[in-house]
Amino acid sequence: MQDVLNVGIAGLGTVGASVVRLIAKGDNRLAQASGRRIRVSAVSARTKGTDRGIDLSAMRWVDDPIKLATDPGIDVFVELMGGAEGTAKQAVEAALDAGKAVVTANKALLAAHGVALAKKAEAKGVALNFEAAVAGGIPVIKTLRESLLGNEIERIYGILNGTCNYILTRMADEGLSFEECLADAQRLGYAEADPTFDVDGFDTAHKLSLLTSLAFGTLVDTKGISIEGIRSIKPVDLKMADELGYRVKLLGVAQRTADGVEQRVHPTFVPKDAAIAQVNGVLNAVAIDADAVDLTLVGPGAGGNATASAVIADIADIARGHRTAPFIRPVAQLTKPTRAPLTRHEGGYYIRLEVVDKPGTAARIASRTAQNNISLESIVQRRAGPTRGGTDPSAAAAPAPVVLITYATTEAAVSRALKAMDSDGVLIGRPQVIRIERN
Repeated sequence: MQDVLNVGIAGLGTVGASVVRLIAKGDNRLAQASGRRIRVSAVSARTKGTDRGIDLSAMRWVDDPIKLATDPGIDVFVELMGGAEGTAKQAVEAALDAGKAVVTANKALLAAHGVALAKKAEAKGVALNFEAAVAGGIPVIKTLRESLLGNEIERIYGILNGTCNYILTRMADEGLSFEECLADAQRLGYAEADPTFDVDGFDTAHKLSLLTSLAFGTLVDTKGISIEGIRSIKPVDLKMADELGYRVKLLGVAQRTADGVEQRVHPTFVPKDAAIAQVNGVLNAVAIDADAVDLTLVGPGAGGNATASAVIADIADIARGHRTAPFIRPVAQLTKPTRAPLTRHEGGYYIRLEVVDKPGTAARIASRTAQNNISLESIVQRRAGPTRGGTDPSAAAAPAPVVLITYATTEAAVSRALKAMDSDGVLIGRPQVIRIERN
């Protein structure tokens, strides 16, 4: 057996503490599997005296993470601090410049600077591993880097944010509002005090940009992603989805088209019998459609042990001497992505309108959809509520909810039709538009 692989960890939050704990617990097993003992020899964090439930007595404490990154006593620098800029970026750059292998769970850093960091790693001949940056404990990076090299991937998509999946699951199962579910997610630690990064789709977009690069050999292009979060989802949307045979999921989707690579993040109606529709709570899922195989990987997308499991797998690869280009292909071979326009969506759309309850409204809606070559599969109209103003016959009628289910059409056509309806004065408030995926 070879000598010890010395690891330095910067960041001892939930994930960092779990990495220390699991390496200590699996010391002999890891050594047997990788042919080399793995030892956490030095650590760094914001505060030294915090009780993290782990024994740090055998490890050197380094106050400055950047100094830890270049410490001659470590072979691998593990960055678990988070953040796209500042100390995390500087420390990873310093480690790579010093010829240290790097393992990180920092999707924001990689989405913003992954290509530049990969170039540094290649120049120094060291590993830059980031399995834990996408989908937590699901080994999707390793699957793309190793298991699917004989495949041409056509589409990769999935549930990449546990916070959003938890909220949508609770809304669907219990009829709760977005605000109620978000408050519960924050109380349980599934959502941050400022949930913007999660619920507005940016976290999913960062992860999707990395998967896109790995799947299609393109430079990371977060700015090329069309992003929509889940704040606008109402209990009525979940109820209608259920009646129509669907569940609502926030999906990140990247697919190859004749015009380039299309990347999008948005809520989606998914058939109840689809595998991805069964993924509930804080779980994540990634589906890969390729020319030889189609795969769906499901597992915990966050949490100390799940994310630590992915970090340790990356460290074990380094211990074995296994190294590949961070984005499969060398940076020089990554192509600039051609941003494909959002294409005709074969699954159609769910469109919920609040409309003025008066004669002729339905006719105007039908006319505007027809003018934009939108074929309707069904129209569902709920009875309007009581008139505003009680029994006063002159008072305006309350909005009447109308749901349209379209056949295949384009997002541009839907947008034009809704704009025309609004100019007709039949709409009240902002329409809800959600893509439908069909089997």
